[in-house]
Amino acid sequence: MEARSQTPPLDHHQSSLTMNPTNNDDTIDIESIHDHQEETQQQQHQNQPSSINTNKNYLHANDQKSITNKRYMPLLIINYLLLFVGSISSSLLSKYYFIHKGSSKWVSTWVQCAGFPLLIIPIFLPNLLNLTKRIPFSDFTLKMLTLSFFVGIMLGFNNLLISWGVAYLPVSTSALLLSSQLVFNLILSAIIVKQKITFSNLNCVILLTLSSIILALNSSSERPKGLTKKEYFIGFFCTISAGLLFALYLPVVEKIYKKVYCYEMVMEMQLIMEIAATVLASIGMAWDGGFKEMKRESEEVFDKGSRVYWVTVMSNVVTWQFCFMGTAGMVFLTSSLTGGICMTALLSMNVLGGVLVYRDDFGGLKAVSTVLCMWGFSSYVYGMYVKMLEEKGKKVKESNDSSSMELISMRRSGGATMVQ
Repeated sequence: MEARSQTPPLDHHQSSLTMNPTNNDDTIDIESIHDHQEETQQQQHQNQPSSINTNKNYLHANDQKSITNKRYMPLLIINYLLLFVGSISSSLLSKYYFIHKGSSKWVSTWVQCAGFPLLIIPIFLPNLLNLTKRIPFSDFTLKMLTLSFFVGIMLGFNNLLISWGVAYLPVSTSALLLSSQLVFNLILSAIIVKQKITFSNLNCVILLTLSSIILALNSSSERPKGLTKKEYFIGFFCTISAGLLFALYLPVVEKIYKKVYCYEMVMEMQLIMEIAATVLASIGMAWDGGFKEMKRESEEVFDKGSRVYWVTVMSNVVTWQFCFMGTAGMVFLTSSLTGGICMTALLSMNVLGGVLVYRDDFGGLKAVSTVLCMWGFSSYVYGMYVKMLEEKGKKVKESNDSSSMELISMRRSGGATMVQ
């Protein structure tokens, strides 16, 4: 041990080629090889953090859109529940408002977007609960702000057109015309976001369109009394325009969301959109005396009293916000076509809501319409499920292939080191 400690240290090349004096000249010193391997592992360990950070950045950039992400399925379920509850509840509350002599188109427009403060919860709550280290609005750019603002203005005009259409048309006729957005949505999605037209989505579009047509055949007796041809034309034109505008809104939003990597950013953009739509609606209400009209309507017109009036209006504000939150989340996590299909399917479900809550008639045509709606929607959901399994299988296979290549590469590099 003393003799070895006095021996001057050899450099790396000398130690790796030192011969063991007790063996033949061509035998490599095992201890030197062991030292060399430890040094190589230390170098690999030092280089590892940078690759880990790169992987983290990659996963961060592809966070919640990936179906393999653990937050994907919970977010998808939550957003569909928001869309389901929001769509049906807002429809029933709007009908309750008009049944009891509410008539303001600007109030109907304003409640669709005035619930934007609720979006603060999904924006800031994940950070407060330490579910993410991302600071709200930290990745928000001027371009995203501008796009969100202009899309919000488009959404505001869409809300106004829907309000005018609902004011002049029966519920079933309005539902039919709004469901026409699904066909336009399929065409515009294929043009704007290169949506592939498959048997699953085409079959669903056809079935839901047939469902809406059958529903409209049952609406001839629901035409309001005293409706003039001019008012009917205005309602028809506004509803068709709203369907077209919403069909354009969905793929445009999907194209914007392709550069967004987390649900919180979607809600941030949705907040800007809703603020822009609320500003537009508020300007219209102020110009047309809408705020004064709300007070007068609650005290003199609404037959359930002022308190019930404000509860109805505020509840409608919340449910409409649920509807738009769910729509935005569905578009982000799936596609604009899926969001349009879900909303169209829920238009037929609103008929069932009217039967259960308001005791509307449920004849044979409505039953057939409901069955076609459920059939079309179920076939599309099944197609999505099969596609999800295929994509997950591909990613697992790619991951396994990548791991195998890395293992082979490590073995080869280890063998080369031993030879040296």
